[in-house]
Amino acid sequence: MNVDTDRPAFLLVHGAWHGAWCWDSVRTALDAEGWRSDAVDLPSASPPAGRYDGARPVGMLDDADAIRDSLRRIDGPVVVVAHSYGGVPATEAIADAANVVGVVYLAGFQLDVGESMFTFLGAPVPDDGTGHAPPYEDARRILFDDVPEADADRAVARLRPQSVRSFTERVTTAGWRTVPSSYVVCDRDQALVPSRQQELATRADSVHRLPSGHSPFLSMPRRLATLLGRIATSSLPTPRR
Repeated sequence: MNVDTDRPAFLLVHGAWHGAWCWDSVRTALDAEGWRSDAVDLPSASPPAGRYDGARPVGMLDDADAIRDSLRRIDGPVVVVAHSYGGVPATEAIADAANVVGVVYLAGFQLDVGESMFTFLGAPVPDDGTGHAPPYEDARRILFDDVPEADADRAVARLRPQSVRSFTERVTTAGWRTVPSSYVVCDRDQALVPSRQQELATRADSVHRLPSGHSPFLSMPRRLATLLGRIATSSLPTPRR
């Protein structure tokens, strides 16, 4: 199908431990429906050794910079789609991005200024924030419980350590306060339970639901792509500027 360049493009932002690879099936489905899309690799997932020569580890603010860089390379309006942890740096990055016309939080952390992922979850901040957090020991069940077995096994094999600093750095500017936002609650999520998602969704301008676990980009990519297209065309309200 021909891609409609008059419509917004999507920038897809992955969550912790993942990479841009996790969006491949969704991008194929978006392309089939005539949507442009790109996906960003966040440096906090398996950050390159020695990038800062020991000065400090990669964190959420570095992820936000990576998102800004990707946005600058996209012509025309953009809808940012942020999954799980990816909602934190997306919130930080979109505030000063002139081409962003909407943001979709997919079971994402739609945090406010002064919050970090750990503070929202009530998790203790580690004394040493310079290390890396491994993926869940039971990632197959927690992240990919409704994903076809072969796809889930491949996804688990591709997960990488995540910078602890990305979980502890606090949001300094909440872009969803000026950029129209939508929230997609994943009703069978075992990583970020639906009740916490619903709490975050009260900050969004519109709320949608999927009968999925934490990773609908793998369990129901076509259905997710269709929902994203619907949000981009009809559900984003007038910007509050």
